[in-house]
Amino acid sequence: MDTIASLFSFITTPVSWVIVQFHSLYGALFGPDTGWAWGLSIVSLVILIRICLIPLFVKQIKATRAMQTLQPEMKKIQERYKNDKQRQSEEMMKLYKETGTNPLSSCLPILAQSPFFFALYHVLNSIASNDTIGVINTRLLESAQKAHIFGAPLAAKFTDSADKVEALGSSILDVRIVTAIMIVLMSLSQFYTQRQLMTKNVDTSVKTPFMQQQKMLMYIFPVIFAVFGINFPVGVLVYWLTTNVWTMGQQMYVIHNNPTPGSKAQASYLDRLYKHVTHHGKTRSRRERAIVKAIVAKGRDRNDYERKFINGLSKAGLAAQPDGNVVKSEGAVATVAEDGTPTTAAAQKRQQPKRQPKSKRQTTGGSKPAGGAERTDAENTSAPATSLSKSDEPQDAAAESAGKAAPKSGGGGRSRAQSGQRKGPQRPKSSSKK
Repeated sequence: MDTIASLFSFITTPVSWVIVQFHSLYGALFGPDTGWAWGLSIVSLVILIRICLIPLFVKQIKATRAMQTLQPEMKKIQERYKNDKQRQSEEMMKLYKETGTNPLSSCLPILAQSPFFFALYHVLNSIASNDTIGVINTRLLESAQKAHIFGAPLAAKFTDSADKVEALGSSILDVRIVTAIMIVLMSLSQFYTQRQLMTKNVDTSVKTPFMQQQKMLMYIFPVIFAVFGINFPVGVLVYWLTTNVWTMGQQMYVIHNNPTPGSKAQASYLDRLYKHVTHHGKTRSRRERAIVKAIVAKGRDRNDYERKFINGLSKAGLAAQPDGNVVKSEGAVATVAEDGTPTTAAAQKRQQPKRQPKSKRQTTGGSKPAGGAERTDAENTSAPATSLSKSDEPQDAAAESAGKAAPKSGGGGRSRAQSGQRKGPQRPKSSSKK
């Protein structure tokens, strides 16, 4: 480990300078030789580094989501060229180039932290070895060796011998209890961060090998931290525990406010956004407008949670616009019909007259009673007017013949006659057929 740490010796001077500046600040409050002054200096170093790495963290999120989106295409390539590894690699690189993604982008924050981590380890190891390093001179070296965090020296390790720990002014039991607790907390924070990422912020609609790999890392990383943690000084454990807690809080913020599409976190976020938008009748922040704009732009490619959100706005009388704003829908303005029931304008446009049953249409369409003495209104309007100059004898004869033919038809014949009867005036039967 000393050989690896020495490779990052070029950055030990800046790291030691930052620690000394924070120590001068906290030393004035808690005392220059206390564990609080040196411990808070390391914590402040972590916070400063992580703030500087926020742009890389944003790139990591985008790269991770892009890789999740490409998993179905990657799986197809693996199945298509499973017997040709070279062609498979070429197609993978072609896919990355076309989509503008980089698999190493998700590792940028960890890679960027590595120089600071090993530089801090080298500084603390030099303090334990009673060697000056960077801007830490002899006076600061003695002060750092006197600093204890919960009874454990800043430069002590879990694997140190009792004599070395006594030289630093502590007991082996105190060192091992403090380091064991910090190693357990470090492993648990790492496990919880990875677990909340897998259970809440992963698109559950796509089952890919990438998800299985992430599940394996969820259990492997805590074990790795526990194994290597026994060789870390207490100050390095403080550094790594602080960065794990920062990562956990940063991940919780991202899951709550900018979840992965298709994940359970997105379902919870859209439920909260729906309640907020329907309560105020509009989107009130730039972030809300950006989310709504992205959902509208997807069109038919929306997932189930996004379609539910858009449909919910429509039912509430709201419409999402392409620019991300939410306005009242014109088709949802309520009106009152003639019978007093509330309707909508869209419903009025779509409303069609009810079609009458066939039997009712036949009855009102000009069917003639058996006696043939009366006509319906439809017959009066459709039938041509008869001349007053004609004799009434044909009409009387027709009425008389129809009246005599009615008893012969019976119930079934009458229904058949009505079903096949044409609208308008009927031609009278000839008296000769009688």
